[in-house]
Amino acid sequence: MLIYNLFPLLAGPLSQWKPHLERAADMGFDWIFVNPIQRSGASGSLYSIADYFAIDPRLLDPASSRSPEDQIREAVRTAEGLGLRVMVDLVVNHCAYDSDLPRSHPEWFTHEDGRIAHPFCLHDNGDREVWQDLAQFDHQHSQDPEGLFQYLMQVVDYLAGLGFSGFRCDAAYQLPRQLWERLIESTRRAYPNMVFAAETLGCTADRTRSTAHAGFNYVFNSSKWWNFSDPWLMEQYHLLREFAPSISFPESHDTERLSQETGGNVAALKQRYLFAALFSSGVMVPVGYEFGFRNRLHVVHSSPADWETTDIDLRDFIRNTNRMVANHSILREESPAEVLGYENPSILLMWKGSTRSAEEALIILNKDVHHHQPFYSESLRHYTQAGAPLRDVSPEFSLDYLPRPFDYALRPGQGFVLTAERD
Repeated sequence: MLIYNLFPLLAGPLSQWKPHLERAADMGFDWIFVNPIQRSGASGSLYSIADYFAIDPRLLDPASSRSPEDQIREAVRTAEGLGLRVMVDLVVNHCAYDSDLPRSHPEWFTHEDGRIAHPFCLHDNGDREVWQDLAQFDHQHSQDPEGLFQYLMQVVDYLAGLGFSGFRCDAAYQLPRQLWERLIESTRRAYPNMVFAAETLGCTADRTRSTAHAGFNYVFNSSKWWNFSDPWLMEQYHLLREFAPSISFPESHDTERLSQETGGNVAALKQRYLFAALFSSGVMVPVGYEFGFRNRLHVVHSSPADWETTDIDLRDFIRNTNRMVANHSILREESPAEVLGYENPSILLMWKGSTRSAEEALIILNKDVHHHQPFYSESLRHYTQAGAPLRDVSPEFSLDYLPRPFDYALRPGQGFVLTAERD
């Protein structure tokens, strides 16, 4: 999955989505992910849904004669006409505290001290953050589990009826695996090709694996935070890869913009997108990454007025990277992979070997986004199992000929992607 996250508050009304969809298709993405589109509660947060069966007025064109649902369907049809499938956030861990649901069905919710509970999280420093605008569904001990489940199925059916082909399941790991198994199985009886991707950030690899077992097509991984050296990411990769393929991202709507973090370092933006695309079966970036946007996306306050004008344009690089991934099966699977030792600690050397084809890949990446770094090898074929010669398929600065010995000073953040066929 090559996913472009069209953040709805930044994109604005549905009638203004077409240029964004065309740009995503031109860059070679094949999926659009849209954050929640349903009407929010008083807080205005996209993730605080007050009415699961109404469209957020901020997304609607007041001049349109079409119904809100038809405006969504038209946008989805426009995307599909460009070769893009569309997934939407499925938020069923909680709803808006000021929704009618806590009053009409209090038995569906977790209670604390006699009151409906708010979801919360614990930060690394031990501080507890409580989301006062949210009410926590009780999927474990509800007095009416069947009523709650049937309500969730109505929500799924409503969104599927709008034309969505997939769901990014928010905080999926916080819901019981048995619930997801039943929900996914029931959905696929009606919509056999529906894709489910589990948002599992912030939980252990074991819990992610358990969630994936519920029938998810994909999970999201934590490669964004890897320093290219510590062993934890590869350990997670090997633990999970046989259970569900994963989706990487260099930034998301929940994180700071990478351009802001790096001071607009184009080499860093390219490096992180390239690695995300190479590391796992899927990759996702939010709208604006291609232009180096710096303002963080906000689930309440973002608007089309926040669109930025920059001197960064990564569209060609992203297009070439996506084309490279689409053309090589080894780059579209969670294959056996190994980080190889190399004497220069600023160089990442990674091997991947397909289990579906004879293809393998060798990735040489400059971890340093500020300086050139030397790489030398008597023979690059020492790092592979292939009998056939290696070919350079890198998205930029590719070489027509790989000399032996190979002696090259990689530009800041530059990556070589070399592929070959095993005998």
